[in-house]
Amino acid sequence: MSDPPHASAGPDTVVDENRLEELIIEAQTALPVELPALANRCAAALGLDTVLIYLVDLQQRLLVPLDEASEPLPVDRSRAGWAYRRVSPQVAADDGGVIVWLPLVDGAERLGVLAVRTAALDGVRMRRSRMLAHLFAMVITSKRTYSDWLASLARTATMGLPAEMLRAFLPPQTIGSSRCVSTAVLEPAYDVAGDAFDHSVVKNVLHTMILDSMGHDLTAGLTTSVAMAAARNARRAGGAPADVVGSVDQALVHWLPDHFCTGVLCRLDAETGVLHWVNCGHPPPLLIRAKRVLHGALDSPPQPPIGLAGHLAPEARQVHETTLEPGDRVLLYTDGVVEARDTDGAEFGLDQFTDFIIRSSAAGQRPAEVLRLLIHAILDHQRNRLRDDATILLFEWRPQCP
Repeated sequence: MSDPPHASAGPDTVVDENRLEELIIEAQTALPVELPALANRCAAALGLDTVLIYLVDLQQRLLVPLDEASEPLPVDRSRAGWAYRRVSPQVAADDGGVIVWLPLVDGAERLGVLAVRTAALDGVRMRRSRMLAHLFAMVITSKRTYSDWLASLARTATMGLPAEMLRAFLPPQTIGSSRCVSTAVLEPAYDVAGDAFDHSVVKNVLHTMILDSMGHDLTAGLTTSVAMAAARNARRAGGAPADVVGSVDQALVHWLPDHFCTGVLCRLDAETGVLHWVNCGHPPPLLIRAKRVLHGALDSPPQPPIGLAGHLAPEARQVHETTLEPGDRVLLYTDGVVEARDTDGAEFGLDQFTDFIIRSSAAGQRPAEVLRLLIHAILDHQRNRLRDDATILLFEWRPQCP
């Protein structure tokens, strides 16, 4: 098909629904590398000029264009990055017209931005631009699970084998609904081995988990991968939190008898706010309420790590319960977060860790942006050379107002 016209057709142009239907059907079978051209054809059908798709890189520092002839844009110092960070459109003048930067969002996860160029901007063009962003967010989400090309665009360094294996198991960084959201970050992005996170929404229940396996090699990654697979298997069979942890215990004892991991598993009823959690030898979760940490609120008696055989393995794990208040945030983390040290040996520390989250949240940052800023602060503290894996998971209960 021919390239799209460069002159705007105007917002009063009637959309050719047959043409638009053809393009949507084409999107189902289009290769990822064909998406830039397809996006332009969709824009032309909507009376817009040209569009360009940018996806965020693995560490959320760059917005990388699908058009490989264009240059990446910084997340922290660009209008495109502003739209990504704030999940809100940004408009700027551009060569006699305007460019609209729109966030590409799948559910609660930020994928990147869509740049829409048009001769002028009004309500109709803005609405059609948003439609285009929604459409391509869904298209990209459907294709990135199997596209090595999209995966490679998101990388700025060579990934180690343990990280490659482990990342194949990880869910999207952010998931959520109108009642709850869960988001996570993990570093070092290309060399992680033993840390992992998981989260899933089943009807109105949010399941979250964080794991930290002993060691920092391929075996550590294998231990974590087996643990995640066992947890998902039990959870999808309808297992309660104690059953899920018991399944992971059994799987590690059977398949990797000399290896174990610490971890926290949580189950949040997003309708009632009732939270159940199990802590297996891991730093306790932190409860943030009304801009302060409620120290000790989610502490629990110690239990051994997951996968220890013999007399150390309990017959049944202790499950603890509390009820959250609207707006509460629960923070899970691995010890590599607070133990990150600068060149003088000073730890990042738990106080600095929680203070950063509270200040960022008070400034109106969304949970995913809070963690993006936090993990970059930790990396800066240690000059981008973490001595241990650092993983953070933050979930928030925000029930709908009656």
